[in-house]
Amino acid sequence: MPDIGPSQEGAFAASHGETPWGSLPWMLLDIARTRPDRPMLRHWRKGAGWQRLSWGDFALGVASAAAWLRGAGVMPGDRVLLVSESRPEFNIADTALMAIGAVTVPTYVTNTEADHAHILRDSGARIAIVSSPALAARVAKAAPDGLDLLIGLDEAPPEGIATRVAHWPALMAEPCDLPLLMAEVEQIPPGRLACLIYTSGTGGTPRGVMLPHRAMLANRDGVAALAKRLRLDGTVYLSFLPLSHSYEHTVGVFLLPSLGVEVVYSRGADRLSAEFQEFRPSIITAVPRLFEVLRTRMLAQLEKETPFRQRLFHRALELGLKRVDGGRLSPLERVQDAVLERLVRGKVRARFGGNLQAMVCGGARLDPDLSGFFIAFGLPLIQGYGQTEAGPVIAVNPPWDNERRTVGYPLPGVEARLAEDGELLVRGPLVMDGYWGNPEATAAAVRTVEPGEAPWLHTGDVARIEAGRITITDRKRDFIKTFGGDMVSPAKLESLLMAEPEIVQAVVAGEGQPGVVALLVPAEGQEAGLGQAVARVNARLSNIERIRRWGVAPDTFSVENGLLTPTMKVKRRAVLERHAAAIEALYK
Repeated sequence: MPDIGPSQEGAFAASHGETPWGSLPWMLLDIARTRPDRPMLRHWRKGAGWQRLSWGDFALGVASAAAWLRGAGVMPGDRVLLVSESRPEFNIADTALMAIGAVTVPTYVTNTEADHAHILRDSGARIAIVSSPALAARVAKAAPDGLDLLIGLDEAPPEGIATRVAHWPALMAEPCDLPLLMAEVEQIPPGRLACLIYTSGTGGTPRGVMLPHRAMLANRDGVAALAKRLRLDGTVYLSFLPLSHSYEHTVGVFLLPSLGVEVVYSRGADRLSAEFQEFRPSIITAVPRLFEVLRTRMLAQLEKETPFRQRLFHRALELGLKRVDGGRLSPLERVQDAVLERLVRGKVRARFGGNLQAMVCGGARLDPDLSGFFIAFGLPLIQGYGQTEAGPVIAVNPPWDNERRTVGYPLPGVEARLAEDGELLVRGPLVMDGYWGNPEATAAAVRTVEPGEAPWLHTGDVARIEAGRITITDRKRDFIKTFGGDMVSPAKLESLLMAEPEIVQAVVAGEGQPGVVALLVPAEGQEAGLGQAVARVNARLSNIERIRRWGVAPDTFSVENGLLTPTMKVKRRAVLERHAAAIEALYK
């Protein structure tokens, strides 16, 4: 079985070393002690514009919140729901709760009442911190046995909605002893439970992943060498994903700030173009869908240009892809390439601020054609790989050694190998403690392969490991077995379909049927082009994989109708159940 040891010489700097901190609050408060006046976060405040929070003010806020929460009876081990948009109060509350030994349970503001009810019931949380009155009402209504304490960030929740209600300014006004809190957080053991992050639920009921401090600190260790080589200290990170997302929770709240990067919370996809120009970020992270949107916008803008400029753009793309794929340019092409670098590529990069060191994509498969589009223009779109159960970062492609058809090298400190059936196994301090209250699922996910060895996280992903890099090929449990016994990967087909500009969302089906069919959600005004899009995809597939018939989905898959996760992943199982009649009709 191919396997990779705990270090990757050549991929990351060999100077990787363990962090001196044993807990996340200790790390952040210790850094604040050494750089109190340095900006840590930037956020938009309605009516006041962009506001900055310094490290020193952050530390004082954490100490005050910790003192208030402790006085209010929040005890070590208490689970506390944290439901808020990306804003400094989230970071302060998150760190303060961990500092007093409580367990944060970050959840999405887009969660339905049923989602909140499941998480509250499963985690046993009886305390919640929410941003808005609307969220306060939704969470309180979802609590099966009521809430002991409900804190509102924007305003105090109404009396009677919980046993006790409070307004965030009261926490910030609490007298505190920061040196005493510093002494306390230094004693937090690395193995203490820091947070419960609930999985997206694409494959069933969401599970609470128990992440100790060591798991996220291991992610920090693994990325530190990469950040040092990229010289990220003193630069800006444009944060787009919600802080309740497992990746953003680790990277945006703890990891990148600890590496000297100022975090700017984006106001949303419709503001990105202006924010790229204003903040000139060195790094952004997002799911593939955002990069698809950005490419579509660029191509739509190109259609407004003159035919000559369009030809220049496409030639720059063509030659850029040739270089990316290792092709040798002829003498004439080298001259053309140099001219196009100045006339086209430089201007494209300038639209993204001109300072990007890494555009990190994760959360779902990144189509190589999509990543190649950006890389061809000198925009460093790199694919990474992770799971909530692993901190969550497992592997990434370094920008200086980017193989776009893979998810890159495992981080230093991460062991990876393949099981006999090709499933990717991962081991190291980044692995979760298990699923909250679910020992059966924990035993299935984290178990030994050979007697006497340490257990491995069984990722459920089928992979290849070649020259130290990981390539994810399929989901182990996510195959369609057709009537003829052929095995087809729906993830592969759906990814190819959604890479077409005419298709926004796609779900394929075919279990026990003669062939594969698809439900499609067209892009605005593109329904007439769906047939051509499917034909283009079919031309790249084997006979058993081809889409035999397709239909337009009765409605768009959204968070509101329960068919889309807050991280924009389609809930296949829910779609297949909801639209069983429409799928059945495709076989008639």
